[in-house]
Amino acid sequence: MTAFGFDFMAREGMARRGRVTTAHGVMDTPAFMPVGTAAAVKAMRPEEVAATGAQTILGNTYHLMLRPGAELIAELGGLHRFMAWPGPILTDSGGFQVMSLTDLRKLDERGVVFRSHIDGQKHELTPERSVEIQDLLDADITMQFDECPPADWPEHKVADSTRLSLRWAERCRTAFRERPGYGLFGIVQGGVFDALRRESARALAAMDFPGYAVGGLAVGEGQAEMFRVLEVTTPELPEHKPRYLMGVGRPEDILGAVARGIDMFDCVLPTRSGRMAQGFTSQGEVNLRNARHRRDPRPLDAACGCSTCTTHSRAYLHHLFRAKEILAPMLVTHHNVHYYQHLMRGIRAAIQDGGFAAFAEEVTARRAEGDIAAL
Repeated sequence: MTAFGFDFMAREGMARRGRVTTAHGVMDTPAFMPVGTAAAVKAMRPEEVAATGAQTILGNTYHLMLRPGAELIAELGGLHRFMAWPGPILTDSGGFQVMSLTDLRKLDERGVVFRSHIDGQKHELTPERSVEIQDLLDADITMQFDECPPADWPEHKVADSTRLSLRWAERCRTAFRERPGYGLFGIVQGGVFDALRRESARALAAMDFPGYAVGGLAVGEGQAEMFRVLEVTTPELPEHKPRYLMGVGRPEDILGAVARGIDMFDCVLPTRSGRMAQGFTSQGEVNLRNARHRRDPRPLDAACGCSTCTTHSRAYLHHLFRAKEILAPMLVTHHNVHYYQHLMRGIRAAIQDGGFAAFAEEVTARRAEGDIAAL
């Protein structure tokens, strides 16, 4: 079988053009991975997701362990077969979701005991169990189990949390079953504190993970602070391993993070926004519920070649949302996922050609102009 690995193809400054090879195929980077939390990218069929150019999608340990259960998915042939997605799958460890259950969980050195948000049943999630579940799911990329501290924690609490996550990382590394094409990522924590970020990154680099993620950002600290933390963190990570910024984000966030050495992204924004009538376009975001679209014959994005934009008008999309037709979120979600993949293709081509800085400036400026037009 093919070994898990990361190959460089080009770079411009800190921006990198590469390719991650996994057991179920390749992922060209920089890459945006649509989120399929419960074994489905909401409002899209797997073949539609693939048609946008997406190569890798996400699943979630917490949600899938509760329903339908990791053992059942393994019995049915693994997550790829279960959800009919043949390409690579990355699974979140469940740590972020468990940590958000403030009133339903108890954390100690061993792991976390929590009650299901579905039926109140008690469960335990440890580093070892998280890795086991992700193995049962047959995830190409497994994430370490970690604690994601809130943005408002003081430095001493973030320090304790960061070091706990490092101890859990060592246990995940031991528990991970090595096999060709599969990789385990360590997760850098440390809040907005430079020394803690460096400590976490250096300790994880010493553990020699196949890949590295930066967690605990985009949780309310603001874009400027996020970029500053990345400037501190990415130089501490091995150059020959992929870097993944978790839960990010908006197009401008992605462009700025690519410029600071990040290779992989995921976020619920394209799909969640699609269900809420918000379209991401080359000229900024568009709220299709606004009355100004009632007679608007234009496509959602004139620069887009997706089936939504080549077939339907803003007036029609506006009508569908007003009529509460299920087709409305399907069409806009499809467009949004397509838009993100088109953006990533542009980023990769720009790095390859040595024009990424100019590309990022142009995309940002055009989106800032907006699309208000007198009709």
